[in-house]
Amino acid sequence: MARNRQNKLREAIPIPPPAPLPDPEVIDVQSILNEYLSGNIDLIVVLGPTASGKTKYTVNLARRITSLAASDSRLQPARRSEERCDEREAQGPEAEGFGNISPHRGARGGESLGSLCEPEGTLPPACEILSADSRQIYKDMTIGTGKDLEEYGDVPYHLIDIVPAGTRFDLYQWQEAFEKAYKDIRERGQIPILCGGTGLYIEAATCGYSLPQVPPNEELRPELEQYPTEELIKRLADLGPLPPEGVLQSKRRVIRALEVALYEKDHPIRKSGYLPKKPYYIGTLVDREERNARIDSRLDARLQNGLVEEVKGLLDSGIRAEDLMYYGLEYKFVTQYVLGILSYEEMRLLLGNAIHQFAKRQMTWFRGMEKDGIKIHWTNV
Repeated sequence: MARNRQNKLREAIPIPPPAPLPDPEVIDVQSILNEYLSGNIDLIVVLGPTASGKTKYTVNLARRITSLAASDSRLQPARRSEERCDEREAQGPEAEGFGNISPHRGARGGESLGSLCEPEGTLPPACEILSADSRQIYKDMTIGTGKDLEEYGDVPYHLIDIVPAGTRFDLYQWQEAFEKAYKDIRERGQIPILCGGTGLYIEAATCGYSLPQVPPNEELRPELEQYPTEELIKRLADLGPLPPEGVLQSKRRVIRALEVALYEKDHPIRKSGYLPKKPYYIGTLVDREERNARIDSRLDARLQNGLVEEVKGLLDSGIRAEDLMYYGLEYKFVTQYVLGILSYEEMRLLLGNAIHQFAKRQMTWFRGMEKDGIKIHWTNV
């Protein structure tokens, strides 16, 4: 049995035929700023598949908005920055950090805005970026998750490096962390931009209500596993509106949705007063061949720049192999290489193929969001 399982790992994952790409638009940044300041938008979302240039695009967008906001009488970041500096000087060092929310200031990290008052003549950022990446939340998982912290420069970011590697940080916990950071950004008069490729996390941030913290029902799950997915979806429909299409594509997620729905019959959902209700979605679009070439080039660069050593270090720190493989993709396949299950060539082939397929699944999720009525403004990057 072990031999068969190992051989199965060596089979290349077939890549399904591509679906048509959406039509690109030209993004009018001034119009987005106007809509935000008028209250018609309360969050800017930049989404897209892996290797589509989301982070770089988001940082450039944040800087462009900052430039436009500097001359807008409705939003003057320089004056706000000076007021925050004066206020913190009056309150003392304990005012820094904004409670438990301390945004990272670009690659320097860990510093609150209040401790980084800009010199006279410089332009402080008007935007702050929230990461919607399910793996970048973990510390010491830098190369494999592609944090690319140097790209942020002076633009503050949130929800990166917030929990230790090896822990499990579920969707409920992430949504709570997002809501806290989002509220803090808005209350300080900054403009929030959510950036990432984890569709489930993006929907959790923009669905407008808080998820209930429902514990797994270990008795119910084996019972539900016996039914086909179509039957489970019918049962879920009887309990209320169906979740997004992306959830319905996975039997595991459908079972989890049923757990939550059954729980909610006796425990009503807590409505949130501080999650965005009017997001504006921008999708980063890149030609498939170019995206696949970027994926392969980026993977080779990560392997050359210490990805294997990063995985070895995580294992040496005491994180179990099965826990590391739980994070998927780079950590799944490189861990198998380190353990001797795969050769280097097999690891590189299977991992590259898996990332290609992952990018396709991301696009499928985003197109599913569009089918559910969400307008995504796709743009070439």
